[in-house]
Amino acid sequence: MVQSVYDVTSAGKPDAPAIGAPGRPWLTYGGLKKLTDDTLAVLNGIGIGRGDRVAMVVPNGPEMASSFIAVAAGTISAPLNPAYRGDEFEFYLDDLKPKACIVQKGVDSPVRAMAAKVGVPLIELVPTEGAPAGVFTLDVSALKPGKAAKTGPSTGDEGALVLHTSGTTARPKIVPLSTANLAASARHIAASLSLKANDRCLNIMPLFHIHGLIAATLSSLGAGAAVSCTPGFNALRFFAWLEEVKPTWYTAVPTMHQAILGRLRGNAEAAKAAKLRFIRSSSASLPPQVMGELEEAFGCPVIEAYGMTEASHQMASNALPPGKRKPGAVGLPAGPKIAIMDDAGNMLPQGTIGEVVIQGPNVTAGYDNNPDANLKAFASGWFRTGDQGRFDEDGYLFLTGRLKEIINRGGEKISPIEIDTILMDHPSVEQCVTFAIPHPKLGEEVGAVVVLRGGTECTERELRDFVAARAADFKVPRKVVFVTEIPKGATGKLQRIGLAAKLGLGEATA
Repeated sequence: MVQSVYDVTSAGKPDAPAIGAPGRPWLTYGGLKKLTDDTLAVLNGIGIGRGDRVAMVVPNGPEMASSFIAVAAGTISAPLNPAYRGDEFEFYLDDLKPKACIVQKGVDSPVRAMAAKVGVPLIELVPTEGAPAGVFTLDVSALKPGKAAKTGPSTGDEGALVLHTSGTTARPKIVPLSTANLAASARHIAASLSLKANDRCLNIMPLFHIHGLIAATLSSLGAGAAVSCTPGFNALRFFAWLEEVKPTWYTAVPTMHQAILGRLRGNAEAAKAAKLRFIRSSSASLPPQVMGELEEAFGCPVIEAYGMTEASHQMASNALPPGKRKPGAVGLPAGPKIAIMDDAGNMLPQGTIGEVVIQGPNVTAGYDNNPDANLKAFASGWFRTGDQGRFDEDGYLFLTGRLKEIINRGGEKISPIEIDTILMDHPSVEQCVTFAIPHPKLGEEVGAVVVLRGGTECTERELRDFVAARAADFKVPRKVVFVTEIPKGATGKLQRIGLAAKLGLGEATA
């Protein structure tokens, strides 16, 4: 059983595969443990230890995976999106106040100039040529030797990881996660997926995000299984990776799954030949239609799960066969306790819609240096997720949307997920997102952005009529925008909040 991030370095057999990458030999558990020991020794030798933050700006791939494990084992790792602009790096470095920032040697990034500006020293990560995937050294020659206040690996409630919330509508908050939080989440995910030593995950998720770090990487290593880390998601290369890596599963967000389905033409045999044990989806609601198409294409179950940064990722998960998996549901509680609460803090009965709240060993103790946010986020020991949902008679959780994303049309509350599901039933719709458009009288109006399937045609009127035949009139989108690609966030998630502005839509017409 994994007790801390450090323990994952020796969770499997020393010579068993641990971290890999397409086209590169595997780093074993024994190699990962040595890498972790060496990394902590180097960091401790320049005065960085337990409780100290270390920012990380390393491209997706095995070096990012192995360096995250090594750094988080004895300091507080703070991975940042390598694609950030200069002003974004300046904000995050200033907000995090790390003792140092790790960057990959030879990679030109604006973080170098911003680190110098805010006074954060740089540590160069140097991948070892000719070595197994993920092997690196840290060049600290530009830093002075020092003595860390706390040396060695972190355990228990000591910090291991900090990430920022998305900050869609406000200043992003810092989410601190302890070694105990991460270890608990890794155990929960491994248990819900029945991960074994012979499992191999193909990780196509970014490694500056909780999904890729914990669901793909830490859960695999904690179970003694293996993970192959790609340079990032690429639908054009996905089927070649399947053939080369021979994974037993992969995990992704819905937009990635949809992009993979879009490449099935010419790859249908490769999908079946992969013989995946299962496919996992999380971080956003998976349209039931996409679940069905994936299962038909790959001949394996699709397991939808529910996660968020504040829960070290997983909160609920559908069951593997022979258990039930319900299209449209995010599953049964799979780690923390889950309940439904009203605005006043009262627990609601089965079937009643309210806010999803959680409590458990994987849940953050609170936002960093933000008492106002913590006051709003916690109620009687329960963390308010900001998601709205209900439990069905079998105890499966169905989400009806983010509370901030629920459309309020003149007092009528509309779940955007409900309209998404209806639109996805139209044969011409490949992808869609329902969102709020500002309205001068109603406050908000319903809008939808749609990507059509190749070779099909459809009009706005046709889609509006399609929804009108299946939902109340006030739920029908008053504006439908056709695009070739829907704007996405850095992790590939579709974002409803702010979509109207991105599409140049101001006030909807009556």
